Amino acid sequence: MKESLWVVIPAYNEEKNIEAVLDEWHEIVKKTGEDSRVLLIDDGSTDRTRDIASKLQNTHPYLLVETKENGGHGAAVLYGYRRAIAGGATYIFQTDSDGQTLPEEFWPLWEERRSAGLLLGSRRHRQDGFGRVVVTKTLKLVVFLNFGVWMEDINTPFRLMKSDELDKILKLVPRNYHLANVIISVLYKKSLRTVKYYPITFRPRQGGKNSVNFRKICAMGRRALVEFGYLRKKYRKV
Repeated sequence: MKESLWVVIPAYNEEKNIEAVLDEWHEIVKKTGEDSRVLLIDDGSTDRTRDIASKLQNTHPYLLVETKENGGHGAAVLYGYRRAIAGGATYIFQTDSDGQTLPEEFWPLWEERRSAGLLLGSRRHRQDGFGRVVVTKTLKLVVFLNFGVWMEDINTPFRLMKSDELDKILKLVPRNYHLANVIISVLYKKSLRTVKYYPITFRPRQGGKNSVNFRKICAMGRRALVEFGYLRKKYRKV
C-alpha cells in the first residue's frame, strides 16, 4: 500500500516568510512519495502571501494552495486537516508558516510514524520569548486541571498524525475551534492512543510580525476557560 504525507501549513500575512518555508517543506515532502503534498491554507491574508504561494505552484509540483475566509489559526488548521483527509492522505503533519521549526527535524518522526497515533515535537529550548513560554506552561496546567491529562508540549506546531485516527478525533472537535491542536492533543491522550515526543528546535520568528499579541492571548485565555468547562463535560466519557 502506498503511503502519502500531507503537510498542512496555515498562513496569515506571512509574505516575509512564505517562500522560504514552502521551499523547505516542499523538499521534504517530495522525498516521501508521489502522492504526498504540501497544503498551504491561506487564512484570508491581506498582504502578498496568497500571490507568492500561488506563483510557487508553477515550480513546486507537490504544492497546493487554498484560500479561506479569515477565521484564525485553529479554523485554518481544521480546514487543512479535513482537506488532507479528503485528499487521501495516509499521514498528516502540521507546522506553521513563520519559519520557527526546522524541516530536517521532521525525519525522526517520519521514521517512527507507525509507532504512534500522535507524534509531537517538544520545544525544549524555545527562542521565541519568555512570554510565549509562560503562556504555554499556563495552558498546560489549565488543560490538566480541566481534562486530567498532562502533556509535554500540548500545542506544538510540529505534529504527525495517522489520517484515519485523526479523522475519528475530528468528529469530536467543534468545527472551527480556535485552540484546535490543544483539543486534538487532549482527545488523543484521553482516548488512550499512543503519543510520542521528540525534542525539536524552535527558532525566533524568521520575518514579519506575529498577528497574535498579548491582548489577544488574554482574550483567548478567557474564552478558553469558559469553553473548557463545556468540553470537559462533553469529553467525560471519551
